[in-house]
Amino acid sequence: MNYIKILLNGIFKENPTFVLLLGMCPTLATTTSAINGLSMGLATMFVLICSNLVISLIKNLTPDMVRIPVFVVVIASFVTILQMIMQAFVPAIYATLGLYIPLIVVNCIILGRAEAFACKNGPLQSIFDGIGMGLGFSLALTLLGAVRELLGAGSIFGIGLLPETCNMLLFILPPGAFITLGYLIAIVNKFKKA
Repeated sequence: MNYIKILLNGIFKENPTFVLLLGMCPTLATTTSAINGLSMGLATMFVLICSNLVISLIKNLTPDMVRIPVFVVVIASFVTILQMIMQAFVPAIYATLGLYIPLIVVNCIILGRAEAFACKNGPLQSIFDGIGMGLGFSLALTLLGAVRELLGAGSIFGIGLLPETCNMLLFILPPGAFITLGYLIAIVNKFKKA
């Protein structure tokens, strides 16, 4: 298998956010700023890579009737490790993302990739799939967060770019997430058809 093709698949062809429309809860809730979007994307990517690897390694040892519960336990283990690492080393980001870190366990991107890819492929392919899907998710969340932060607060990554008179609070609020995501999906679809 071509590892670059697997990697690019997650970024472009099967982007979890813009193409598959998976993981919408953290996508809409955590992207009030570019740093929040990037942080959530990287956290999800860590869990994706690790869980894909372990699931691909234990796929032949797992009976079919307990496959999904085993996947959930593997994913929950890595989310717990991630949670402890974030709480210890980046407490401000951990506090900002709050409840959405433990909810990575039930993120349909991770369970979907475990079921659709990791349990059918080898460890190296599964790692590349995790990296590709994680990068695609991270890029989408960072872009969504950057657009919302720019329009709502006049900054990107906390760096002021627009005067305060240009800020539109709507884009930092939940309706702004839906509006921005809708436009970004439309733009991505336009480029995919071209």
